[in-house]
Amino acid sequence: KKYLALALLLCALLSLANAQCFQQAIKPGATQCQDSVDGTWHDVGSSWRNSDCMDCTCGGCCSAYSTPKSFPSDCVSVFDPVACKYIVHKRDDPSVLCPIYAAVGK
Repeated sequence: KKYLALALLLCALLSLANAQCFQQAIKPGATQCQDSVDGTWHDVGSSWRNSDCMDCTCGGCCSAYSTPKSFPSDCVSVFDPVACKYIVHKRDDPSVLCPIYAAVGK
């Protein structure tokens, strides 16, 4: 039980660290900015998710997902670009989900 609690605590702490972020300058007086990935325009103060699964504002973007780093060896992680998340499932049976012990990002 102690190890499970420690694993959950570590996952919670890792989720607080946005490891995949970048900042961008907002031009003084600007009322809109352009997403560098999609080329779409957004009002200053708004937020959006782009096609690279980045949660953005005019001041920068952060990855919208965490990347699994530790899970059972008989499992595999697969990125779902529509849901913007990794799904970890049994290697030989995708219908059986696996636990994630550690992840980085978001």
